[in-house]
Amino acid sequence: MFRLRLALPLIALSVLTLGGCSIGESMVDPYKRPGTWRPMGANALNLELQVARPADLVQGRGTVEADGDSAAKAIERLRNDKVKPLPQSSISSVGSSGGSSGGGS
Repeated sequence: MFRLRLALPLIALSVLTLGGCSIGESMVDPYKRPGTWRPMGANALNLELQVARPADLVQGRGTVEADGDSAAKAIERLRNDKVKPLPQSSISSVGSSGGSSGGGS
Protein backbone atom coordinates (compact mmCIF):
# COMPACT_ATOMS: atom_id res chain seq x y z
CA MET A 1 0.00 0.00 0.00
CA PHE A 2 2.85 2.36 0.86
CA ARG A 3 4.53 1.67 -2.48
CA LEU A 4 1.31 2.50 -4.35
CA ARG A 5 1.04 5.84 -2.57
CA LEU A 6 4.60 6.63 -3.50
CA ALA A 7 4.32 5.37 -7.09
CA LEU A 8 1.08 7.16 -7.96
CA PRO A 9 2.49 10.73 -7.74
CA LEU A 10 5.58 9.65 -9.67
CA ILE A 11 3.44 8.18 -12.44
CA ALA A 12 1.30 11.32 -12.56
CA LEU A 13 4.39 13.52 -12.67
CA SER A 14 5.95 11.51 -15.51
CA VAL A 15 2.72 11.61 -17.53
CA LEU A 16 2.50 15.39 -17.13
CA THR A 17 6.18 15.81 -17.99
CA LEU A 18 6.00 13.64 -21.10
CA GLY A 19 2.77 15.33 -22.16
CA GLY A 20 4.70 18.51 -22.85
CA CYS A 21 7.15 16.81 -25.18
CA SER A 22 6.80 17.60 -28.84
CA ILE A 23 6.26 14.55 -31.00
CA GLY A 24 7.03 16.47 -34.14
CA GLU A 25 4.80 18.26 -36.61
CA SER A 26 4.98 15.43 -39.13
CA MET A 27 3.38 13.06 -36.64
CA VAL A 28 0.41 15.36 -36.03
CA ASP A 29 -0.43 16.69 -39.50
CA PRO A 30 -1.45 13.85 -41.84
CA TYR A 31 -0.67 15.97 -44.92
CA LYS A 32 3.00 16.17 -43.96
CA ARG A 33 3.58 12.42 -43.79
CA PRO A 34 5.68 10.97 -46.62
CA GLY A 35 3.64 9.46 -49.45
CA THR A 36 0.43 11.39 -48.81
CA TRP A 37 -1.37 13.85 -51.05
CA ARG A 38 -0.37 17.47 -50.61
CA PRO A 39 -2.41 20.51 -51.68
CA MET A 40 -0.56 22.17 -54.53
CA GLY A 41 -2.72 25.26 -55.12
CA ALA A 42 -4.60 23.88 -58.14
CA ASN A 43 -7.90 25.50 -57.09
CA ALA A 44 -6.30 28.92 -56.69
CA LEU A 45 -4.58 28.57 -60.07
CA ASN A 46 -7.82 27.58 -61.84
CA LEU A 47 -9.68 30.51 -60.30
CA GLU A 48 -6.90 32.91 -61.28
CA LEU A 49 -7.02 31.67 -64.88
CA GLN A 50 -10.80 32.13 -65.10
CA VAL A 51 -11.12 35.73 -63.91
CA ALA A 52 -10.90 38.63 -66.34
CA ARG A 53 -8.54 40.62 -64.13
CA PRO A 54 -6.47 38.65 -61.59
CA ALA A 55 -6.12 41.83 -59.54
CA ASP A 56 -9.84 41.49 -58.73
CA LEU A 57 -8.98 38.49 -56.56
CA VAL A 58 -6.96 40.80 -54.32
CA GLN A 59 -9.40 43.71 -54.26
CA GLY A 60 -12.76 43.90 -55.98
CA ARG A 61 -13.98 46.83 -58.03
CA GLY A 62 -17.29 48.61 -58.12
CA THR A 63 -19.54 49.07 -61.09
CA VAL A 64 -20.34 52.34 -62.79
CA GLU A 65 -23.25 50.86 -64.72
CA ALA A 66 -25.60 50.37 -61.76
CA ASP A 67 -29.03 51.83 -62.40
CA GLY A 68 -30.87 52.18 -59.12
CA ASP A 69 -33.87 53.79 -60.81
CA SER A 70 -34.45 50.75 -63.01
CA ALA A 71 -34.18 48.40 -60.02
CA ALA A 72 -36.55 50.55 -57.96
CA LYS A 73 -39.15 50.53 -60.75
CA ALA A 74 -38.96 46.73 -60.95
CA ILE A 75 -39.60 46.46 -57.20
CA GLU A 76 -42.48 48.91 -57.48
CA ARG A 77 -44.08 46.82 -60.26
CA LEU A 78 -43.67 43.69 -58.12
CA ARG A 79 -45.30 45.32 -55.10
CA ASN A 80 -48.19 46.67 -57.20
CA ASP A 81 -48.71 43.27 -58.89
CA LYS A 82 -47.96 44.72 -62.34
CA VAL A 83 -45.01 42.50 -63.29
CA LYS A 84 -44.17 42.48 -66.99
CA PRO A 85 -44.65 39.07 -68.63
CA LEU A 86 -41.66 37.30 -70.12
CA PRO A 87 -41.34 37.57 -73.90
CA GLN A 88 -42.32 34.52 -75.98
CA SER A 89 -39.42 32.35 -77.02
CA SER A 90 -39.15 29.30 -79.24
CA ILE A 91 -35.76 28.24 -77.89
CA SER A 92 -37.10 25.82 -75.31
CA SER A 93 -40.42 24.16 -74.79
CA VAL A 94 -39.77 22.79 -71.32
CA GLY A 95 -43.01 22.07 -69.56
CA SER A 96 -45.20 22.62 -72.62
CA SER A 97 -44.95 19.09 -74.02
CA GLY A 98 -46.93 16.14 -72.76
CA GLY A 99 -43.85 14.01 -72.25
CA SER A 100 -43.19 10.50 -73.47
CA SER A 101 -45.39 7.53 -72.85
CA GLY A 102 -42.48 5.42 -71.63
CA GLY A 103 -43.78 2.36 -73.40
CA GLY A 104 -42.12 -0.96 -72.89
CA SER A 105 -42.55 -4.55 -73.93
